[in-house]
Amino acid sequence: MNKKGAGLPGHRARTLAEVYRAFGEDDATSPLYRRIALALSSSGEALRAIEQAPARRRQPALILAALHDLALSGQAPELAGIYAAPVGRAGPESLPGQPDQVAVDTLLRHTAAVAAIAAARRVRTLETARCAVLHPAVAEAAHRAGAPSVALIDVDCSTGLNLQVDRCGITYDNGQVRGDPLSPVQLSSRIVGDRPLPERVFPEVVTRIGIDPDPLDLPADTDSRSATRSDTRSATDDARWLHACLAPDRPDQATALQAQLTLTARTTPHVLRGDALDLLPDALAQVPTGVLPIVTTTWALSRQRPQKRHRLLKHLEVAGRPVAWVSAEGVGVAPGIPAFGDRPASGHSIIGLALFGSSPHREALGRCWSRGRLLSWTAG
Repeated sequence: MNKKGAGLPGHRARTLAEVYRAFGEDDATSPLYRRIALALSSSGEALRAIEQAPARRRQPALILAALHDLALSGQAPELAGIYAAPVGRAGPESLPGQPDQVAVDTLLRHTAAVAAIAAARRVRTLETARCAVLHPAVAEAAHRAGAPSVALIDVDCSTGLNLQVDRCGITYDNGQVRGDPLSPVQLSSRIVGDRPLPERVFPEVVTRIGIDPDPLDLPADTDSRSATRSDTRSATDDARWLHACLAPDRPDQATALQAQLTLTARTTPHVLRGDALDLLPDALAQVPTGVLPIVTTTWALSRQRPQKRHRLLKHLEVAGRPVAWVSAEGVGVAPGIPAFGDRPASGHSIIGLALFGSSPHREALGRCWSRGRLLSWTAG
């Protein structure tokens, strides 16, 4: 077995077994996945099967999602039965049956299929409370620019919820409420510190554009999204994959995802397929004159090399029109955004705002944790 087989950039040269053991012991939030990851880490046969996937596609979250996809599609009925069983939260020892062994057996029987799914897909994380960060930041950007109407351009748009930020309902623990109280998507976030969010009128959104290297073709989408596809995956396949990326013993996440899909299906944004940094000028060109483009990135730049991040900044600087950039990225990841002097890998992210045009401005609006579940607003 290739002892360097983890294929995870930025990590030390851990063995694949160590990567799966660490995931099971420290990273998995699902009791079921903790148990399965530990079983995979201790099975030489399973680790050799995982190595059939490309080196950079062997991450535990991706392999577990591929197994879940097989269960949801009916190709692994025994695993589907295990996943459908009610599971408590007491711990992995309380799980019924032998889910770890069934998962290992499924991987060994369907090695080629798991490797193919891992090679073709990437994990799509539930977008959780990102909009709790984006809503006040987008409103602040429009306020600073004096823009009553905006176009949202989301980089790496995933399920597209970021583009529906004005249509979510958001409740903060200090009593502040934003968005639509009748929306199927209701989010909550905790304010850290005693400074409330500023009272800003949210602008009218006249255009919604997503940029994604592998856009999903979801049910009820219009032809504008389907036209960007170049493979044979169906809308059913893509919707199933979103569910496959969730742990089967977290029904709360499945409910939240379904609410997101219900909301995003109501108004399908125009999605450009390809590298966001290459397509950003095209997206900006589609925004009507007099409308402020607001580019949003939420934990999208960490997967890019520093030189590519600076290319995004360059595109915005030479856009030839007023543009705003709202970001929620790790400390030091968003180029040009101040970080309060915080150290990289501090465990939180910086909420950034940059304005480009006649009066350029860059500012850190605050900090956030857990992808928006906690938020500290510091801007005056």
